Amino acid sequence: MYRVFTVPGHIRIVNDPVELVPLLMTFNDPTFKKVYELLNKSWLTEAEIRANITEDTVPLCLQVLKKGNLVEEQWRMPKPGSKPEKEFRATYNKFRANFQCNLSDLSDILYISLSNDENLRNVVEQIEGELMKGNSSINDLSRKFNVSPIFIKGLAKRITHLDVKGQGLVLLDAGH
Repeated sequence: MYRVFTVPGHIRIVNDPVELVPLLMTFNDPTFKKVYELLNKSWLTEAEIRANITEDTVPLCLQVLKKGNLVEEQWRMPKPGSKPEKEFRATYNKFRANFQCNLSDLSDILYISLSNDENLRNVVEQIEGELMKGNSSINDLSRKFNVSPIFIKGLAKRITHLDVKGQGLVLLDAGH
């Protein structure tokens, strides 16, 4: 059973250009975009989303949407004898940007968000290696790999098992 709703006036205010990464990833991928559109109409469980989407990327899409704070979740009350299930819906239906950045940082954000370049995978693997050695400083990593701190933060927004904590990067548990 679908519960239809509207989100009156919930505006996603982006104060940091890095926050564009999950938005651009979502709206650049037809499947992710369709999942977002479904969740903009009603609360749905993962199974209900999969019933509407033929792609096998629904779990990844939900991770990206959660990481970008674009969806909220709650437990659906089950029918007697059934297990509760998480259900999701879109959090925002409007967007406002409130930041300024240089074009070099903007180009990094666009590249990270929209690229399927194999070089990105290599950089991520090298950064993960540094994290395993204990080097988590965004500034140290940006110097080591000759990229901007925005580039490092953008990668953390793109890669579901990386996150920014303070001035450093952390590896998230697979179940996070």
